[in-house]
Amino acid sequence: MSFIDLCLKGEVLTDEIDDFVQDWHEGNAGADQDLHSFLGMTWEEYSAWATTPSILPYILSARKNGISFEDELNRDRYALAARAASPLEAKRIMEWLKQEDAD
Repeated sequence: MSFIDLCLKGEVLTDEIDDFVQDWHEGNAGADQDLHSFLGMTWEEYSAWATTPSILPYILSARKNGISFEDELNRDRYALAARAASPLEAKRIMEWLKQEDAD
């Protein structure tokens, strides 16, 4: 079962993702998978999370609500940047959102 699935079931906490990543890097789990697949994320979700870890709750919320990650972000795009942990993270989020709009 992936990290995302376990999170949604309440069996692991979001801050345990680093343990999953470490297990994957050390070859203790998911040896036959890409890291994003092992974590249970799409490439889009993983790319966003890798640059902005605070986006993880949005990934989980999208899954819980049965909507796409993009739709979840579109619900309140600029509030996402406002809740960033630092000004640098807010800037990264805004740049990512602009890039997504351009695509």
